[in-house]
Amino acid sequence: MNTSEAHPVSRLASFGATALLGAVVVAVAMGIPTDLIDTPLFSRDIPPTWWSRPVWITSSLLAGVLIATYTPWSRITSDRASAPRLGGVGGIIGFLAVGCPVCNKIVLLLLGASGAMTYFEPLQPLLAAVSLVLLVVALVLRLRPRRQCPTPRGSRGRRIR
Repeated sequence: MNTSEAHPVSRLASFGATALLGAVVVAVAMGIPTDLIDTPLFSRDIPPTWWSRPVWITSSLLAGVLIATYTPWSRITSDRASAPRLGGVGGIIGFLAVGCPVCNKIVLLLLGASGAMTYFEPLQPLLAAVSLVLLVVALVLRLRPRRQCPTPRGSRGRRIR
């Protein structure tokens, strides 16, 4: 059976399973390096803030649903080319928002340890909000229906096929 001919319930189940799998993959990809998932691979010098875990989970769920919209059984077609870019930027900003401010090598190179604590750490809640907004906007753009061009009509008013 072709995926386009699948029963709506099975399409919805496939979409949901893909969204859940995508959310888990994103959660692991964000959670391990930021040490929100405790592993011996990474450690944090600064403990996570109270909002880090809710932002991490919400970002992962939004990204999972966004990923699922790109599967063939989602039947979502969008003419918005900006959705993938917004989703990607939102994910990267979310990663920076929930990470340890002095564990991020790029921030340390640019600002130093004291600069990371003085300038970057206070910006992290704003980065978290921007990340979530970008992910929601990307999802809304992706879920918006595609604009249809009107079907051309012949000289007698009948649709041309």
